[in-house]
Amino acid sequence: MLCAIFSDRLATWRKVLPWTSRVRRGPIAASVPAYPNPSPTYLSYPLFPSKPLPPVHCRLPMAPLFSPASAPAPAASPALFSAFTSCPLFIATASSAISARIPSKKGFRHGRFTVCNVAAPSATEQDTKATAAKESQRPVYPFPAIVGQDEMKLCLLLNVIDPKIGGVMIMGDRGTGKSTTVRSLVDLLPDISVVVGDPFNSDPFDPEVMGPEVRNRVLNGENLPVTTTKITMVDLPLGATEDRVCGTIDIEKALTEGVKAFEPGLLAKANRGILYVDEVNLLDDHLVDVLLDSAASGWNTVEREGISISHPARFILIGSGNPEEGELRPQLLDRFGMHAQVGTVRDAELRVKIVEERARFDRDPKSFRQSYLDEQEKLQDQITSARSNLGSVQLNHELRIKISKVCAELNVDGLRGDIVTNRAAKALAALKGRETVTVEDIATVIPNCLRHRLRKDPLESIDSGLLVIEKFYEVFG
Repeated sequence: MLCAIFSDRLATWRKVLPWTSRVRRGPIAASVPAYPNPSPTYLSYPLFPSKPLPPVHCRLPMAPLFSPASAPAPAASPALFSAFTSCPLFIATASSAISARIPSKKGFRHGRFTVCNVAAPSATEQDTKATAAKESQRPVYPFPAIVGQDEMKLCLLLNVIDPKIGGVMIMGDRGTGKSTTVRSLVDLLPDISVVVGDPFNSDPFDPEVMGPEVRNRVLNGENLPVTTTKITMVDLPLGATEDRVCGTIDIEKALTEGVKAFEPGLLAKANRGILYVDEVNLLDDHLVDVLLDSAASGWNTVEREGISISHPARFILIGSGNPEEGELRPQLLDRFGMHAQVGTVRDAELRVKIVEERARFDRDPKSFRQSYLDEQEKLQDQITSARSNLGSVQLNHELRIKISKVCAELNVDGLRGDIVTNRAAKALAALKGRETVTVEDIATVIPNCLRHRLRKDPLESIDSGLLVIEKFYEVFG
């Protein structure tokens, strides 16, 4: 893009300026007037001069718009202006030097000049672009408009309230709204505090989820600029490469600055957010291993091309899939905190309602979303209140004992089932606005927390969720 614009402007200069007619042709070429003391600077040229007079040079201070750390610019950088310039053209390039034929008294001589300053967009331009990108996004189906599928919606809400539950695995028939429900969760995600300019969404107050650079700045006593942003949802496509997921060396900086730099991947972007994998049972094994490692430790470690870096990767892992397309590896299945089963709606009236609502959304998405705005805002306030009151929710010791007894009698491996059931019951109580967990709360969440942790019996025809419910009523009476 830059080369194309530069070539068009250069063609105009050849027509109006005789001294630019001998510019060397090439992908990047420039003609600059002679100057006794060349230095990193902006270059400006007249676009439409009244007559082709030789340029008159003067030294004027100009504050650079942007100066990379590798080559800091002086406080007052000399700039070359023409006496008849009305619209200066700023030239910036990705490379550190440009080869050109520099005019002098004896003709033209070959030389190189350095461009260290890159014209960066202002904060206002960045905000305008961000707003325009947000407005141009594809409209998302509102979460309150989803008919039925209460089990799936509850599991998603509980994970938003307490991300330490560990995510949701949604399995069900095709065309039951699994991915639509997950993506509609974006509008309900609350705001979090992050460090400005940090690619890892570091928490300015929690060292456990700080990136390496932010942690060093805190140790040096720097004051961190803090802003609030929405919790991000990152889609992990099935065809993603390991470099894109984990991160790799920054090729652009390696070529332009000659330094080794780390380019963060999707795991860095998903830190303190949601990582969604559609058709997770079809994910390649090497990506499954990466997710297992990051989900187990909460950190992503990259060792490649001479780069050794570790950064936090704590995310809510949400996966969806169709059991007819293949089973999920038990190691990855155990990493999901909750498991939701989605079935096809059999009630004729509900099916008609779903079809009509979808037709309304396809016809006019904006007005359809507006009709559910009040319910959406009410649900957002309920989630925000539940997140703030989660720490004050109490779970009776006797109920903890009974939860662990259910897990032990079901032969659940490990203690993740006990931990997740306790957390999910507290999150449900907070969602309902209570400070004490009841037996009903446990009965609601325990099938989703233990169903996928039971050992598979090929001769067993009873659903694993029913086995959990039977054992629950046997222990709790």
